[in-house]
Order: sequence, then structure tokens, then C-alpha cells
Amino acid sequence: MPQKAIPFWFMRGGSSRGPYFKRDDLPTDLEALSKVLIAVVGAGHELNIDGIGGGAAVTTKVAMLSPSKLPGVDVDYFFAQVGVTEKIVDYKPTCGNILAGVGPAAIEMGLVAAQEGVTRVVINSVNTGAKVEAVVQTPGGHVSYAGDTVIAGVPGASAPISLLFMDVVGSSCGALFPTGNPIDVIDGVSVSCVDVAMPVVIGRAADFGITGKESAAELDDNAELFEKIEAVRLKAGALMGLGDVTKSVTPKFALLSEPTQAGCTIAARYFMPWKTHPSMAVTGAQCIASCAVHPDTVAHGLAVVGEGSPLNVAIEHPSGEIDVLMDFTVDAGVFTLKTAGLLRTARLLARGELMVPGGLGV
Repeated sequence: MPQKAIPFWFMRGGSSRGPYFKRDDLPTDLEALSKVLIAVVGAGHELNIDGIGGGAAVTTKVAMLSPSKLPGVDVDYFFAQVGVTEKIVDYKPTCGNILAGVGPAAIEMGLVAAQEGVTRVVINSVNTGAKVEAVVQTPGGHVSYAGDTVIAGVPGASAPISLLFMDVVGSSCGALFPTGNPIDVIDGVSVSCVDVAMPVVIGRAADFGITGKESAAELDDNAELFEKIEAVRLKAGALMGLGDVTKSVTPKFALLSEPTQAGCTIAARYFMPWKTHPSMAVTGAQCIASCAVHPDTVAHGLAVVGEGSPLNVAIEHPSGEIDVLMDFTVDAGVFTLKTAGLLRTARLLARGELMVPGGLGV
């Protein structure tokens, strides 16, 4: 049976990478869609040798875009996390790094008309319902990828893309603290189960037998650590109302420690959850930042938090640091996040047709 061709745009978004598709070019049925995306990535092999995945969770991500019918919104962004060594697809989470490429991709695809100077693209994250405004550099009415903005985990410099996140508290579980508590004790350790842009189970590094300053490679070699993390994560997932998360990448996991760099708020190691993130997820950063500024979480005593709002929260990670501009209030223990802003970059790497085996419903 002949192979089928699908138009695609291959982009780096933030510190992640993957194909961006028009949703209409793919099957509407999720089971059929999963088969196509598994073939696209080459899931089921550590090198993704029969697809365009890069053998890591940050390079087996997929974005699917379509015009939005929501008032005041330009584009619907549907995200899929495809497995690396397993033939699985998870539609529960979103990805803030891949989101950084949505604005440029929407313009490249012709879904949004470029303006002179900058183009503002309002995005609906289909997976979580969050709204994000992306500000894309478009001098002369064309997307520019050239600039002097540097982000940790990506070599070189590129044009800045500003992301302003709205309505991200309780995006998946319906509450800032889905368990009803700012701190829960699971398997004898204290964790904060937080849902801001991404459900994350957050603990103290010392409670899991590490310093929190280890490299991603050092942590990935620590099988005992991952066994402890997974045991806690599975129980936390049930407490957060997510059910059996054995095969789901949510909730994610993070471990905190005191910052070592001047001007930083907190140090964090973020887990995806079965591998250590080489830098930091955009969604995870918002959740960690919220945990850091809330006075009643496991971050208390570790985070160096300034006063007032908006407040810049600088998070140390294995590749450097990421800044989250938090506009929030904490009144009588009630945390209200107005917006969270981040600066990212993206680059179009390739475009054309991607081939998948025939008979997959494309």
C-alpha cells in the first residue's frame, strides 16, 4: 500500500522540538490519530529510527493547529506527547516549550496574518483550556527568527517570543491544590501537589536523598531515586483526581532545593516523569514558581522570595535558569494568579511533506 504524505512544519519551540501539523490534515478519531503520530515519531525504538523523533521526550512532541471558534482567540493548539521507547500517545498534558512555536507556526501555515513589526497571536490550549498570548517578531510582515535572545538549553540566540499565560490555575485538576492540601505526606515524605499550567508533584530534594544540584545525567543514572519518585507520583496522581497515571506523563514531578546563584529564587530538577528534563518545561516552571511564592508549600524555607507583585521568579535548572514573571495575590492563604509571563524563542527547521505508512486513516 502506498505511503501517505502529510504537510508539516518541523520546529524547535523553546527547548523542545517536533512536527507541527494542521489538525484538519490528521484523523479526527484519537485512536487513528495515535497510530499516525506513533509512525511519525518512530515511537517504540530508543533512537526513533523509523521516524523523526530524536530519542528523547523533548523531541517526541507534536503540535496540531486549527483556527479557533472561541471569541478573541486566533488558534487552537492541540498537543500530543508521544512515547520514545513505548508506542504510546498522551493527550492529557500540554507543552509550553512547543507552545513557543505555535505563534510562528500559525503564521507560517497561513492561519494567522502577519502584521508589521510584531504579531500578537491568542492561543487556546485545547488540552487544558488555558489561554496564552504570544508576541511574535514579524518585521516586514514575515516571521523573523533572528535575534539576540538566549534561553537555557538552546545554543545560540534567536528572536524573542513573549508568552503571557492566563487562566492556568487548576487547568487540569480544577484547583491550585487538587488534594485540598498545600502539603500531603505520601510514603513518609512531604509533597505539594500543585496544578498551575501542569499538574506537578513537588518535593524537597533532600527528602529524596539528593542535593538538587545534580546534572540530568547523574539523576537519570539513579534508579533508586526514580523508583521512589514513581511510587509517590502514582499515589499523588490518584489523590489529585487523575486516576491511574501509570501510563500517563501527568502529573510531572519536581524536586526543590535552595538556590546557589545570586538573584535566583529556587533550584529545581524537573522530571518528565521517567527522565530528567535537561533544562526546564515552561508549564512546569509556572507551577514551580507558584509553589515557590506560596507561603504554605514545601518550598517554604528553601525559596528566596521577594516582596510585592508582579514578582520575577528565577528558577535554577540543569542548563541554567528560567524566569517567570508572576502577577499574583496571596490573601489569607488564598493564592490568585493573574498572569504568568515567560520569554522563549523558536525556529523553523524544515517544512514539506512527512510520509507515513498507508492504511493509517490519513
